[in-house]
Amino acid sequence: MAVESTYDAILTDPKRLLLEMAQMRSVPDLLNLIVSRLTETPRVALARIWLAQPTADCTDCPLIDVCREQTRCLHLVAGGGRSIAGPTEWTGIEGAFRRMPFGVRKVGRIATSGEPIEAPDLSDPLPEWIARPDWIRAEKIRGFAGQPLVHRGEVLGVLAVFARGTIERECMGWLRMIADHAAAAIATARAFAEIESLKRSLEQENEYLREEATGSAAFGELVGQSPALETITRQIELVAATDATVLILGESGTGKELVARELHRRSKRSGRPLIKVNCAAVPRELFESEFFGHAKGAFTGALRDRVGKFELAEGGTLFLDEIGEIPLELQAKLLRALQEGELERVGEDQTRKVNVRLVAATNRDLRAEAETGRFRQDLFYRLSVFPVEVPPLRKRKEDIPLLAEHFLRGAARRVGRPKLSLTLAGVQRLQHYDWPGNVRELQHVVERAVITSLGSRLNIELPSPPQTAAKQPVVSGGFDDVRTDAQMRRLEADNIRAALAASQGKVSGPGGAAELLGMKPTTLASRIKSLGIES
Repeated sequence: MAVESTYDAILTDPKRLLLEMAQMRSVPDLLNLIVSRLTETPRVALARIWLAQPTADCTDCPLIDVCREQTRCLHLVAGGGRSIAGPTEWTGIEGAFRRMPFGVRKVGRIATSGEPIEAPDLSDPLPEWIARPDWIRAEKIRGFAGQPLVHRGEVLGVLAVFARGTIERECMGWLRMIADHAAAAIATARAFAEIESLKRSLEQENEYLREEATGSAAFGELVGQSPALETITRQIELVAATDATVLILGESGTGKELVARELHRRSKRSGRPLIKVNCAAVPRELFESEFFGHAKGAFTGALRDRVGKFELAEGGTLFLDEIGEIPLELQAKLLRALQEGELERVGEDQTRKVNVRLVAATNRDLRAEAETGRFRQDLFYRLSVFPVEVPPLRKRKEDIPLLAEHFLRGAARRVGRPKLSLTLAGVQRLQHYDWPGNVRELQHVVERAVITSLGSRLNIELPSPPQTAAKQPVVSGGFDDVRTDAQMRRLEADNIRAALAASQGKVSGPGGAAELLGMKPTTLASRIKSLGIES
């Protein structure tokens, strides 16, 4: 009894705590507030809060043998108190009780039943649910209150208070009230966090869509009536309603992005965003962050969490233009995201689920790239489930008059000029040109003609055909030999191996291979990895 007279009341100002809890908008701040207020007086030895959370890895849990689910348990998220046996402060969330399976021990039983366990006056013999009787006696624990955190019938967690003295009935009532208010405050804080997350996602999506609306090529709808275009339309109609991955093949400027937009517009995902990534425009070192996002502090310049394009496209379509530009080392992660629907942000261990349909485009021969090892074969097969080939404009010249009229109307409207006339002679001139730049080049020629024409007729200026240079004889073994890309890569690999041998395997620093080759050590390391050189 001497201990009880030494300490003040267990709760110094419960009304103030309830008012402060109502103002919290962050779950961690709320939990720390509760345990700090409950442990203001030394009569409270320990206050802890566990919350029900999913568990990804149970291998280091000391209670794994008694856990039935191993997918969800109680996680210790806040604690406070002080020992009378020494200077130890119980503020950490580690230790033997950092996780508590449902139904196990007093905390797990409270969470499973949704009913409190209240022992206002502990005395020998101690109850069977006491896990550490020696600790109870050493710290002179006399009272225990375990309260479920229940919100709208769902148990969110457990609040436990160990007191050095009996817990009076009025104080026990206050603890029940604090637990009820804590559950409501946790639910409210989580709702605010979800709203903020959705708000940021919408802001990023709107910003992205505004950029797309400003910068995208104004090809309009699919224009033309050629057999080639009819074939593409039929293919789009066949595959649009499915979630199959589509690989769009074709030269630069043929309108591959327009096909991707039509696929999305006619799909069941049309109400969700179409997110475009030009892989050729993404710096090599930022590919992973661009696709999967990053956590704050993941690397220099990562000042805040960033959502990647996969998460931005959630429920919609992700269009990867020039997919052949993706580095080999990232292709495995892309394949996993496609096959498993899972990703991890850079600098973060949490695995996130994504539901995205992928449409890819390239002007390369990916099959040949895969055969030479410059593109993963498994990724190529995953992408080419349904290939759609967009023919060059020179193979669908019957569409040129309709395309030219379409571009003419748009260009005249944008520059504020009355509609100009496209004569038959002008159409014939357009059809006699081979259009190496395809539909994009045709659009630019028409726009330039609208700007430069002074009268009512369209003054079309076409580039001069390139002069055919006389062929020079090729001297075998001389410097005029034309080498394939594979030969050049072997040559580069041999040169790097020679530099590594000369530097005795040293990559960076004075006398290193990077210095001998005249390149940065990071660039050399990247090339060693991409070429598969064993250093």
